[in-house]
Formats: sequence, structure tokens, C-alpha cells
Amino acid sequence: MKYRPIDAQLFIENRKRFVAKMKPNSIAIINANDEMPRSADGVFTFRQNPDLFYLTGVDQEKTILVLFPDCPNPKFREILFVRKTNKLLEIWEGHKLTQKEATAVSGIAMVRWTEESEVILKSLVNTADNIYLNLNEHGRKSSLSFPDKDVRFVQHMKEAYPLHHFLRAAPIFHELRAIKSEFELELMREAIRITDKAFRRVMNFIRPGVYEYEVEAEIIHEYLINRANGPAYSSIVATGKNACCLHYVDNNCQLQEGEMILMDFGAEYANYAADLSRTLPVSGQFTDRQKDVYNAVLRVFKQARAMLVPGTYLEEYHKAVGKVMEGELIGLGLLDADEVKKQDPKKPLYKKYFMHGTSHYLGIDVHDVGSKYRAMEAGMVFTCEPGIYIPEESLGIRIENDILVTETTPIDLMDEIGTPVEVEAIEEFMNVGV
Repeated sequence: MKYRPIDAQLFIENRKRFVAKMKPNSIAIINANDEMPRSADGVFTFRQNPDLFYLTGVDQEKTILVLFPDCPNPKFREILFVRKTNKLLEIWEGHKLTQKEATAVSGIAMVRWTEESEVILKSLVNTADNIYLNLNEHGRKSSLSFPDKDVRFVQHMKEAYPLHHFLRAAPIFHELRAIKSEFELELMREAIRITDKAFRRVMNFIRPGVYEYEVEAEIIHEYLINRANGPAYSSIVATGKNACCLHYVDNNCQLQEGEMILMDFGAEYANYAADLSRTLPVSGQFTDRQKDVYNAVLRVFKQARAMLVPGTYLEEYHKAVGKVMEGELIGLGLLDADEVKKQDPKKPLYKKYFMHGTSHYLGIDVHDVGSKYRAMEAGMVFTCEPGIYIPEESLGIRIENDILVTETTPIDLMDEIGTPVEVEAIEEFMNVGV
């Protein structure tokens, strides 16, 4: 891995919190992600199962974690299975963790080879009453339609142990991962610092005539020279009318004088994500109209950011931000105040120009797990990303920072390192490079 070693105490503490949520005499089994075939004998770059990484810090395929806190034999209360290496494997794929190295990474004393897992599991499972298994459950999408490793493993376990009681591990992960520890916040801050460097790099690079993919290349270059894994998600680099497509990732058009360019990107460091959006004038100076729309989005952003406090629910928050946006759209002449008064509350008119949510959980995944039905708590991290999209003007503007909820005032993790956001700061940087 490119990132620096992580203190194993992070994963030790995460496991303590996880087993504290398990029912008595239960065993939990968490598998590594599949290696995904690309074509022929090639595979895509491996990305670890976030839940397994959260509990172990192991970033290697064919890894299995077993937690059995009530096991009669204390040696088997935590077991990590890792892939056994050999000379041929090292020649073709490189170094794999030794058992001693796996212990150093995870803090787990009992490390065995993955090929031993079936025999050891059989002896342990028959001692347990409940079996916690994991699936990629998410509020936005379920993995159940895709036969990945977790789905296949659930099917295997239910066939092999039909009389056991099976439980979902996902609700525990969703509860725990929503609150970030100081260890995790430091990893996220590093992802944010790298993202800030990439933004400053492209601010000096953007000009009429370059292509979106060239801007993307500058971003990725900055990631890699700063030890990031790479992008936390597919980078959006959208000039002109492309900015009105929310998930535009073709990144193949040329930047034209007078246009705005919307960029939505974030580095992934040690599997933790940053998520930044900025919209810049290609020529280095905002027109009056661009400035008016940009500042309207910025005012919404600042008010929305202030709402990210303990006790707030996401659905109520999104409605409140929508009302703020409504007023700004009226001020810009995009909505008629009288029409707004007569609108169907279930179909607010502002959604014509601001059609997405304002915030989502952020962490090991860019759309991290967490419940919209859970009130915000200190330690949660959310994006804040309002936008206005005007297709008839080929203009789309989005501003996004990453916000830490605290017991008092929210902390803007990008503002605390001075990531430029004000019109004047952007224009000065693009034209002077300071």
C-alpha cells in the first residue's frame, strides 16, 4: 500500500466496539472482497471490503476475520486468516503478509492461513448459537442482486449449518462506522489535505483550450505523489453544459473561454475518502451572472453547513436547505415568488434547479454507511454540497466541503486548511498563483 502504516490500536478499538454489540455466544465471520476480473487473466485493482478493513486494517485479498468473544478457548476469540504465500506467488504478484506482519497490522495474535479456515470454522461454529454474516447493505443500493463473495458465503453457511440462527452484521457496522474516532479523523484529514493540494494544482492549470481529461490527469498526479490510493470515486470534470449532468464522468471536452468548470473529486487515503466540489471560471474571472449564481450557492452552503449539528435528521435538514435554496432561486430570477406560493409541497419548484440532496455520510466509503433515520451526533462526518444547475445557460455550480459534527459548532475540515471557496480568493489564486 502507498499509505503510511496505521496504528493497530484503531482496529483493536473497533473490534472491541463491534463485539460489545454481539449477542451472547455468537460468532461473526467477515470476508475480504472478491478480486474482480477485468478481461482475460487480468483483474481490477483490489479494493478491500470496508467492514473487514475497519476491523483489521488488512488490505489483502482472500482474508477472513472470525470473532467469537465467548469461545471457551481464549486463543480462538479472534482469528485472522490470510493468504499463504510462496516463491511463485511472490514472483508474479509480489509480497503478501506473513502471519507476524498480519498481527502487527491488525493487533490480532491468532493468525492462520486461509486454507485452514474451513476446518477451524467448523469446530468453532458448532459451539456457537448465533452466526453474524455480512452483506453490502446500503440505503442507496443492495448487493443482493450481485453474487459477490458475501452473498455466496451466506448461501454456503446456510446450507452447511441449517439449524443455526443467522444474524445481520450490517446494522452493527452502520451504527459504529457512522461515528469517527480520532484515528479515523486523522486519516480523513490526510485525504482532505491531498485533495486540497490537487485543487490548488488545477487552479493554476485551468485555462481555455485544455481538455477535461488533462485537468483530471493533474488531479490524479497530485494524489499519487502524496501517497493516496487514488481517487475515492470517479472524478467529475465538467465544463459548460456538462456541469448540468450530475454524474458526468466522460471528461473529454475542451474548456472554452467564458465557461465555468465544475469539478467533483476526492482522494482516498488509507481507504478513507475526501469529497470536494468546486466550480471555477475557465478564464480566471467570473462574469457578473456567474458570480451571482456562485454566491447564491455559497450562501446556501454556509447556511446548510451551520445546520449540521447534533439532533438534526437528514430528511428534515434537506427540506430546510431546500427552503433556503428556494429564496436564492427567486432572487436569481429562476423561480417566480407567486408560483412558489402556489406550488405542490410534495413537488417543490426548486428541484428544477437543485435536484439532489445536500449531504451524505463520509468515511471509508465516499457514500458511507449510516441511517437517515438516526439523529446527527458528534463524530459524524457529512458532505455539504448544494448546487444550482441551469441547462438553458449551460451553467452548473456546486460547492462541497466535508463537515465534522461536534457537540457545538460544526467543523469544516476543508475550511480549517484554507481550501479556497470565496470568489475573490479563487480569482486571485487563478490569476496570481498565490
